[in-house]
Amino acid sequence: MANAGDAAPFRAVRVLGIAGSLRKGSYNKMLLHAATELAPPGMEITTFERLADVPLYNADLDVGEGPEPVRALRTALAGADALLIATPEYNYSIPGVLKNAIDWASRPPATSPLRGMPAAIMGASGGMSGTMRAQLALRQAFVFTQTYALQAPEVI
Repeated sequence: MANAGDAAPFRAVRVLGIAGSLRKGSYNKMLLHAATELAPPGMEITTFERLADVPLYNADLDVGEGPEPVRALRTALAGADALLIATPEYNYSIPGVLKNAIDWASRPPATSPLRGMPAAIMGASGGMSGTMRAQLALRQAFVFTQTYALQAPEVI
């Protein structure tokens, strides 16, 4: 039996939040901000604020560690225990900027920080169906990256 002094020190669960919108007044940025404020004890949510800086995926640029904004994204993901994505829905799918970030983060597949990472998905929209189709499209992309998207609760 271990002594209380032998227990490993407690470390909060580190969650990286990404809003799939670039708009300054984005509902999804607000949703992510609210999640950050409401995080339970033992959970730290930080947000990746440089999505607009990540260049369009180009295999010619994907050499070494890639461009600096891509390195920042990959480093932020690698330092997280889980992912929280707040995405709008554009044309029944996820915004191109979010898909682009996933494309960069998924390379190379064997060492991608997305591989094996749990992810929660939520979204805010003024539309009648919320972001359900965007969330479905995101779950589909996560099949390739082997990211474990939580199935419930649905926050649409």
